Amino acid sequence: MKKFFKITFKIIIFFIGWAVLSGIVDVPSNTPAVWRFFAELIPLVFMLIFTIVFMLFENMSTKILFNENIAKGILTGTIVGFLWIGIPSTILIFSKQLIVAEKNTISFILLWITSAFINVVMQELLVRGYIYQLLKKDYNIFVAVLVSTVLFTAMHLGAFEAGFIPVVNVITMCLFTTMLYETERTLFAPIMAHAVWNIIGAIFLGCVNLAEDYPHMFNLISSQNILLSGGEYKIEASIIVTIINIVLTALFFIKLKFSNKYNKN
Repeated sequence: MKKFFKITFKIIIFFIGWAVLSGIVDVPSNTPAVWRFFAELIPLVFMLIFTIVFMLFENMSTKILFNENIAKGILTGTIVGFLWIGIPSTILIFSKQLIVAEKNTISFILLWITSAFINVVMQELLVRGYIYQLLKKDYNIFVAVLVSTVLFTAMHLGAFEAGFIPVVNVITMCLFTTMLYETERTLFAPIMAHAVWNIIGAIFLGCVNLAEDYPHMFNLISSQNILLSGGEYKIEASIIVTIINIVLTALFFIKLKFSNKYNKN
């Protein structure tokens, strides 16, 4: 029981401290693209500071998997990311469940892409960084996956307003990227997969929802078949994505089991 309260206290201090400090720093710009860049950068900076401080406080006994298989992890994550967003979006667009209505011009597009990438790094550090590794080290991987999935879902509360399938998609997305992380043994793998999903899906295709001020290159209209098209929430509320997420989770879970079995032998 003492261990439970000790770990819970650490997690609460880590999360609340990061959230409070990230929220009280003013963003120094009125230009939308620049404002969004700093709005994403500030939480990342505090996340890095809190992560480093807490790891040093524990004499680096809690370690985040960064430096193992970096090149392979980046490559695998990128490929998986393109498959993850590419398969369902291609199916939905070519089957006319999502129809391209118009194309928009995006100013400062590289800055928007950078901001979206920074946001992904921050999310991955929060969900699969210090807190995840602390729980995995002091308890087990099941507890770490459970808590990180709850945390990731809580960061996407808008999914609950959208309905049952969007919530399932958030949960299965977290499970899939966690299996990817454990399999590739580097945080760069889920970072790249998550970044490709967000950048291609939100900024280019306009079928993934980020913060409301993010622009999108294409305007998509959903068909009447909400189960497939996702309705106003587009791909994030589509059952096609649910199926893809479950398949990817299963594939990387099987790969992880085989990897663990091979390492034991």
